[in-house]
Amino acid sequence: MAEQVNNQHNHNININLKNMNRRDVLKTGLTLAGSSLLASNVNGNALMPGTTAQNAAPGRRKLGGKLEVSSIGIGVQNMPRTYQTTIPYRPDMIKIIQKAYDQGVTLFDTAEAYGPFESERILGDAVSSFRNKIVIETKYGWNIDQATGQRLPGLNSKPDHIKLVVEGMLKRLRTDRIDLLYQHRVDPAVPIEDVVGAIKDLIQQGKVLHYGLSEPGSQTVRRAHAIHPITAIQNEYSLLWRGPEETIIPLCQELGIGFVCWSPLGVGFLTGAIDANTRFAQGDIRGIEERFSPENLPNNLALVKLLKTWADRKQATPGQVSLAWLLAQKPWIVPIPGTTQMAHMLENSAANEVKFTDDDWKQFNQELAGIAIKGLRLPQAVLNFSNVEAPAKQ
Repeated sequence: MAEQVNNQHNHNININLKNMNRRDVLKTGLTLAGSSLLASNVNGNALMPGTTAQNAAPGRRKLGGKLEVSSIGIGVQNMPRTYQTTIPYRPDMIKIIQKAYDQGVTLFDTAEAYGPFESERILGDAVSSFRNKIVIETKYGWNIDQATGQRLPGLNSKPDHIKLVVEGMLKRLRTDRIDLLYQHRVDPAVPIEDVVGAIKDLIQQGKVLHYGLSEPGSQTVRRAHAIHPITAIQNEYSLLWRGPEETIIPLCQELGIGFVCWSPLGVGFLTGAIDANTRFAQGDIRGIEERFSPENLPNNLALVKLLKTWADRKQATPGQVSLAWLLAQKPWIVPIPGTTQMAHMLENSAANEVKFTDDDWKQFNQELAGIAIKGLRLPQAVLNFSNVEAPAKQ
């Protein structure tokens, strides 16, 4: 694996963003990842480059036409525990979050399942001094014992459970409201009408301001949106995985819903941190993903080669080009790259400054169209949690 940036205690190093090594942007564990059943060789034509969102301040975008956030957010999922099962130094994680805010980041993403609970605690501690100047988004929906943090089988979006989860979230996040609350995965046992009903109660109480869904089925989106407008959908989306272009992104455009991209750097792949000889540590979910198998990696690295070529042209990094491409797709798309390294956060937050012309994107997308990614994006057991449609209310 490509050499990681070391010594995260030394944050005063003058970083050369173009040449520095990248560490993987990581996700934690099979039961939390989830995605659709589509294989990751869906490429299709790139969406048309967009401009800044209407009525949004420079460097900002609007989700659902009303929730203004920074054009690039940050995910804090791995701050309690990395993919390689190491435990990051907590004070450094707090410094990264606070520095992100100093860099203009205002969207911070977490979930009760990350830790469980610890990611929310880290974020709550880090942002307490500027809580009213940012947007916190978090997620419920996995079956987690609220007293012990024990992960129980399956999902749980029963209305009473949602309300109990939110009370714990508010305490851990040290806040009186959640700006954007997502259902982490659609619960096949609970009608979406009941779920949104519970969310509406929380909105009326002022404990939740906006809501969204993560990796939902399209009909579930329509049914939920008809009850109360959805502010954002959060799905995996990157140059490595473009499945949302088929149904969900067009649906968001039709309904006026924002789109937040998790894993926008392809769990580190799009940064150049993985090569044909990379093998993953035990417990690292990428080790059981087909797209990173020894058989598929050599083929899929053609995408990284393309990114490195354009990064050289733009005096940027492959990761920055990847984020810039996402920003160019629609003015209401917001990536939330995660990291546990200060250097990588600084690099990611600067991706907004990488400039491509329309002709640049046309050429890039033409070259991209010739690259087919091989292999499923996640294990089938994880994929089964995505694109689920909620049952109809009887």
